[in-house]
Parts: sequence; C-alpha cells; structure tokens
Amino acid sequence: MGVAYSVGDGGARVLFPRVDHLYTFFVQWSPDLYTNHGRKQSFLVVDKQKLAMIDSLLSESGPKNWEIITVRKPARSQSVCSSPSVCTSEDEEETLPVLNQTSYILQEHHIERLVGRLPARIQGCVWDLVYSTAEHGTSLRTLYRNTAQVDRPVLLLIKDMHNQVFGAFSSDPFRVSDSCYGTGETFLFTFSPEFKMFCWSGENSYFVRGFLDSLQMGGGGGPFGLWLDADLCRGSTFSCNTFRNQPLSPQQDFIIQALEVWTFQ
Repeated sequence: MGVAYSVGDGGARVLFPRVDHLYTFFVQWSPDLYTNHGRKQSFLVVDKQKLAMIDSLLSESGPKNWEIITVRKPARSQSVCSSPSVCTSEDEEETLPVLNQTSYILQEHHIERLVGRLPARIQGCVWDLVYSTAEHGTSLRTLYRNTAQVDRPVLLLIKDMHNQVFGAFSSDPFRVSDSCYGTGETFLFTFSPEFKMFCWSGENSYFVRGFLDSLQMGGGGGPFGLWLDADLCRGSTFSCNTFRNQPLSPQQDFIIQALEVWTFQ
C-alpha cells in the first residue's frame, strides 16, 4: 500500500483514502485534530519527522495490529494504620488513604468502597479522626465542640448494635444551625448488607441541620434520612426526599454501638 503526499511550507499533505487504517488510528488518538474544516480539505498536515515515521510504518509488509495501553496514575501509599509505612502494597491497583488513628468501625473493605466516592478535592488527603464515642464519650455537644475548628468536609460513620455499618458524607462540618446547610456533595451510604450510596436527588436542600438535642440529615415533608439523639445512643433512618435513599439499617430505629467523625487534611 502506498501513500501520496506533497511537501510544501515545511510540511506534507497526506491523502487519507490511501492510508485508511492509519487514519483510523489517528482518529482514535487525536479526534480533536479532525475538525469539519479538516474533513472538507481531506488532508492532515504532518511535519517531516512524523512523515518519515509514517513512511517507515507503511513500508513494512503485512498489516499491523495496534494496541492501546492505559497507564495508571502513580499510586499513593496504602495504609489503614496510623503510619504510612505500615500495611503498604505495591500490587494494589487502588490504594488506601492514610488514617492518622485507628478506627473502631472502618475495615479495609469499607475504605476501599468509600475512597473513590469522595470528591476529587480531598482525594489523597490524610483521614483525621476528630470525634469518636470510644475516645470522647457519647455526647453530641462534644461532637460539635470537636468539629468547631474544622473547615473541611466530614465523614460520619455509625455501627449499630447489630454490627451494621452506615453513615454520611457532609460537605460541611457539623454545627448547631438555624437552618439547613451543606451542598450537593453530601450523600448517605450503607454497607447493610452491601455498599450503596445515595446522592442528592436535587428535590430540596435539606442536607444537614444541627440542634443541641439532635443531628438531622435529609428530609422534606416526612422523616429524616438519618437522625441522631443528643446522647449519640439512639438514632433512626428512613427514606427521605433529599437523597431518595433506602433506610440505611434494617433496624430503622437503631441503638448506636460506635460512632466516628473523620475529616481530611
């Protein structure tokens, strides 16, 4: 198979009908080069160096099987421990974030599911534990106090007395408020019995509201998606308009075994 071209103005014009297979390859890799204007002219301007490579390819006998290779981004250090040097593995395709403290709720498979669902702006951040019932006692006031200086999103994790794990990601740290706050980044999730994520439905903006005696997430003319009491001992979860979620736990009125709030550095 041959190729017709003419050299001019430091370049060469390659006629597509004579190099159909090569043209197809170029279209796959650089579709932006083939504008409507370019199609009308039916040629591509190629510099001399690239032309030499094309001639070399076309001069070889027999068809070529082209292979497109995807290169993954460099992996971050994998760790579910307090040190980035522990629990690392270069063989993992998806790496886990570094946690600055031990979690009483999170296991590796929980983190694997959650990390890819977090907003891009906090991907690669260290996870910082700011509140834990195991460390700080069971008090919503203490939770608010510990998150008062936080200016980043937070991840709420709950394990109930039936060992069901579920929670929420909030675009804003938890605080007492006169009205609802948060953005469409906020979502609910559950691992009961498998991982499901419930994003903002767009129906209303009742993302989060904090009271001294309760914390509420989701709503709209009915029950809350997630509700916690002042002692962080009891809670409830129902379908709500904000997230169009299923109840996060089989026990819609649940007793809390452990609760944690993480932020991102």
